[in-house]
Amino acid sequence: MASNSTAVTSCPTPMKATSNGIFQGDNPLDFALPLIILQICLVVALTRGLAFLLRPLKQPRVIGEIIGGILLGPSALGRNKNFLHTIFPSNSITLLDTVANIGLLFFLFLVGLELDLKSIRRTGKKALGIAITGICVPFALGIGSSFVLRETISKGVNASAFLIFMGVALSITAFPVLARILAELKLLTTDVGRMAMSAAAVNDVAAWILLALAIALSGSDKSPLTAVWVLLSGCGFVVAAIVILSPVFKWMTKQCFQGEPVREIYICATLAIVLAAGFATDFIGIHAMFGAFVVGVLVPKDGPLIGALVEKIEDLVSGLFLPLYFVSSGLKTNVATIQGAQSWGLLVLVIVTACSGKILGTFLVSLLCKVPVREALALGFLMNTKGLVELIVLNIGKDRKVLNDQTFAIMILMALFTTFITTPLVIAVYKPARSAKIADYKHRKIERKNKNTQLRMLTCFHSAGNVPSIINLLEASRGTGKGEELCVYAMHLMELSERSSAILMVHKARKNGLPFWNKGQRSDSNHVIVAFEAYQQLSRVFIRPMTAISSMSDIHEDICATAERKRTAIIILPFHKHQRVDGSLETTRSSIRVVNQNVLEHAQCSVGIFVDRGLGGTAHVSSSNVSLFITVLFFGGGDDREALSFGVRMAEHPGIRLMVIHFFVEPEPVGEIISADTVGISLAKPVSQDDEFLSEFRYNASKNDSITYVEKTIKTAAEVMGIVQELKHCNLYLVGRSPGLNSSFALNRNDCPELGPIGNLLTSPNFPITASVLVVQQYRSQLPVNSASDSVDGESESA
Repeated sequence: MASNSTAVTSCPTPMKATSNGIFQGDNPLDFALPLIILQICLVVALTRGLAFLLRPLKQPRVIGEIIGGILLGPSALGRNKNFLHTIFPSNSITLLDTVANIGLLFFLFLVGLELDLKSIRRTGKKALGIAITGICVPFALGIGSSFVLRETISKGVNASAFLIFMGVALSITAFPVLARILAELKLLTTDVGRMAMSAAAVNDVAAWILLALAIALSGSDKSPLTAVWVLLSGCGFVVAAIVILSPVFKWMTKQCFQGEPVREIYICATLAIVLAAGFATDFIGIHAMFGAFVVGVLVPKDGPLIGALVEKIEDLVSGLFLPLYFVSSGLKTNVATIQGAQSWGLLVLVIVTACSGKILGTFLVSLLCKVPVREALALGFLMNTKGLVELIVLNIGKDRKVLNDQTFAIMILMALFTTFITTPLVIAVYKPARSAKIADYKHRKIERKNKNTQLRMLTCFHSAGNVPSIINLLEASRGTGKGEELCVYAMHLMELSERSSAILMVHKARKNGLPFWNKGQRSDSNHVIVAFEAYQQLSRVFIRPMTAISSMSDIHEDICATAERKRTAIIILPFHKHQRVDGSLETTRSSIRVVNQNVLEHAQCSVGIFVDRGLGGTAHVSSSNVSLFITVLFFGGGDDREALSFGVRMAEHPGIRLMVIHFFVEPEPVGEIISADTVGISLAKPVSQDDEFLSEFRYNASKNDSITYVEKTIKTAAEVMGIVQELKHCNLYLVGRSPGLNSSFALNRNDCPELGPIGNLLTSPNFPITASVLVVQQYRSQLPVNSASDSVDGESESA
């Protein structure tokens, strides 16, 4: 009776939607619309600020959102009654919860979109064993801890529902949060990452089934048969959705074509189906989010429809509406209810139970599956990740009166703690082993004694716009086929943004290093993949796809590590500027420039930066139609020798003509001493290397009609510009990043240090050329990238 009277007295008066304004005497905070706007702005600012502060600790954004919700609730700022009654008055909570649950509804739809049942069916025995153990052991320990809690702080609750809720809460692994942690730690493509993702996907499905059972049991106060009817109706809903909605979504997907915008009617229809499914499951007695989740799972994972759905709704939902759910949870969390030794002891018990169940259970079964100790321990820590799904379980338990205030606060702190410790512990115990031994990595540059050895290249691209010119560059680089075929690793550089749908990229990353097609599986419909696949089938070039998913600040680590692991001789990077219609170069993204600079500094092989001005046109040119005129500007030094070596390989192609212009810088008298260095290089050893290299080149060029060798003596940079401008029909310039020029020969422009002086000259807006440019830096062992000296080139070949 007391609880009923409390419910009556606390019933809030409804709020009007909009005010007449402060000048007409209305307080905007007394009206629903301005108040919800203020709440959203406050929540977004606080949660994003906390996420930014926690970023150096590599914590996922959900940690900042959970802490933000707790800070706004009665545990911190909410202890000030004026703040709580002004910003979160009791008559606004219903609207806040409604908007938060709409956000949750669509977020769970996105989670369903990201869950691929086909990949779950292909889960290996190891991952399946880890998943089952990771569910059963913590679930059993959760039931055990629930008996302790019921005897102390949770007396009088629904016993069966409480057991299930505790078991589910301790056995959950947050699939989206785990994916982000793995991506930020660069573990997605490792064995540990693949196993963790597969196990978490299985765990996710099992958790939703168990949660549906818990909800059904928690609402069965009237009759035990009610839970049975709820479960049967839920199963009926799933079957009906599979029978009715699956064909509809497959038909929609077939009506959407790559490269064309998805029609608005399909987007609106899908969103309406999500809402209708939410209504149906809420009508049954299961939470509305289940309907949305099921609809998301049923949407086909290939084709442009899924991408369009994510693009249309994700930023609004996860950016504005979903943080309200964390506040709604935080307003129910009062850490102050955890008082006394008993309560804090129970908190420690729950944390220890949760961690031991997940970590020890996963660790032991991993060892049984012959997983190395460090990897097994890392798997245990990763599977202990909690997140939004945990909060959903706890909030439903709180709303259904299964969890009281104290138990709810204990469980929230447990979820926060277990997720917070995941990243530091994984970093401490696990570092992926370097798979390529330095002794096996002999050919780190194109210049080599044996020209018939296989050339391995890593070519990177950010978008589809880079692909046609890259394929034409590969066609030019494939040689005659006398030696081993060209091996190319095509790496798609994808930024790991704050968007939750970055998890969709996991499916691409899981195919990292595999062929473009697999037996029994349909090729990826992505037109970029199709372009590389078609080129591989039509040429003697072996291409393997790669995907790097990381933040732009450290994606260079993925590039350099992959190049070393695959033992490539050169990395080809796209320039950070693209060509506009008028022919000028415009910055695409400044962050790409930082990536290029970092790769130049840290790469353990040669690096080329490709300034694309439409090499070969806007489409792939077939081998028989290739007709390119390539020019190498040679001043001397290791970088220029590397550029010339690349040009010589290109000249093997029957459709390519190569011109090599060897520039001699005329010496200037210095006092009574006249420099005898006719090529402007100050060290004797590089001069001898250049002479030996050029002697061999000239001998071979004399037997090849497609190669022209010219020598020019110059005094100033203007003469270089004049000579280059005379080349009217050049398609590609190959230049070294650090040519062998003495300090007295100044080229003035140095806007982009990563291009070097000649590269800057050829990309200058004041220099009217339309040819593409490839700027090459030769690998130098134990030398900083800015050093023009290559005195250890002999060492690098044997490294």
